Amino acid sequence: MNAPHAPFATPPLPVALLDALRADFADRCSTALAVREQHGRDESVFDVPPPQAVVFATCEADVARVVALCAQHRVPVIPYGAGSSLEGHLLAVQGGISLDVSRMNAILRIDAEDLTVTVQPGVTRRQLNEALRHEGLFFPIDPGADASLGGMAATRASGTNAVRYGTMRENVLALRFVNANGDIVRSGSRARKSSAGYDLTRLLVGSEGTLGVITELTVKVHPLPEAVSAAVCSFPSIDAAVQTAMQVIQLGVPIARCELLDANAIKAVNAHDRLGLKEAPMLLMEFHGSEAGVAEQAAVVQDVAADHGGEAFEWATTPEARTRLWTARHHAYFSGLQMRPGCRAVTTDTCVPISRLAEIINASIADVEAAGLPYFIVGHVGDGNFHMAYLLDPALPGELATAEQLSAQMVARAIALEGTCTGEHGIGLHKQRFLVDETGEQAVAMMRAVKAAMDPLGIMNPGKIFSA
Repeated sequence: MNAPHAPFATPPLPVALLDALRADFADRCSTALAVREQHGRDESVFDVPPPQAVVFATCEADVARVVALCAQHRVPVIPYGAGSSLEGHLLAVQGGISLDVSRMNAILRIDAEDLTVTVQPGVTRRQLNEALRHEGLFFPIDPGADASLGGMAATRASGTNAVRYGTMRENVLALRFVNANGDIVRSGSRARKSSAGYDLTRLLVGSEGTLGVITELTVKVHPLPEAVSAAVCSFPSIDAAVQTAMQVIQLGVPIARCELLDANAIKAVNAHDRLGLKEAPMLLMEFHGSEAGVAEQAAVVQDVAADHGGEAFEWATTPEARTRLWTARHHAYFSGLQMRPGCRAVTTDTCVPISRLAEIINASIADVEAAGLPYFIVGHVGDGNFHMAYLLDPALPGELATAEQLSAQMVARAIALEGTCTGEHGIGLHKQRFLVDETGEQAVAMMRAVKAAMDPLGIMNPGKIFSA
């Protein structure tokens, strides 16, 4: 199944480059079809030829060597972490070398007193939080998948905790990365603020591997809260649920998580995880703080929800009960796929000012129901971000065209409402055509100029964010 896009071209790999990679990396350089195909597929709907070779890096020097060789032979290099991208970020659209950094998974330094930690890019969020738990700390960015921190930084990920703790943009303090020449560059520091020159750290965060390969990150961590409480509440409509979330934010309640699942998503997680939740639009919320603070937050939210018809409150205060609820949320995507066995999903996200969220969700639902496609919705409604998943039969090409049209309508509506075409998935391959609509020709021209200055040969993950 092919998403609308220009044909993908894969020029032959220079023999001299492959010989050099095999000489330097031996069994860590693979041209086996199974390995290449694993690195040529993500969660998007794009069918792209796999990379011509895969190299597994174990240290920063490996990354620098691979990039230097690729620069010498003018061959694309595509960073690869956990492979959980949704927008085609890691696909080898111009061929080249997939550079797998998942084996660079050491936690290098935990500075509990400064609330920072330094890691290699292959460290996953679950791995990091398991190590931090013994220090009474945690890393809050939670995109759902057990993504690698390097990939999370590259796509400027956020997720369920962003409403309180921010996104990767706010939580990455410093980086080390390999530029397009194979040089090692460092940016930022462990200090909480700086006004020293251009902010290269923020430039790399969200660059999707098009400017360099991240080899080390220093990120903020936070104390584990004294008390944590989670709750679910069902609503008579999407509008009632979103209005509740909007009022909670406007009242200044420091809610840690506020997630929306529509009735279709609830039906899917009930079937997958046997939860027995009411199959109606639902908010899944979490509160962090002191015992008294958590109780006060929860009481305020329950009163607001009741004003909007919220019912069937279910509280979870033990770790086991909270894990049960959040596992269902994290399984929502794969649970949703089971609604239509054998399907593929076009999953897209937008983010709008929270006051316009109900408007765009209701309009998007009306569009997809009129088109007759199965779908489900999840959303980080506390910060105006939601995800629509259209479920397609791969044997029916017309369904993909319909889903792409619906996605385009939703994105156009988000931009018209002064929002963005993507809140956290990134541009990748899928949303390139919307970038100009959102930012304007001049802004995209400046982005291209930055790309050309930092990657004059165009070898760093080419074809992403904007076409070559």
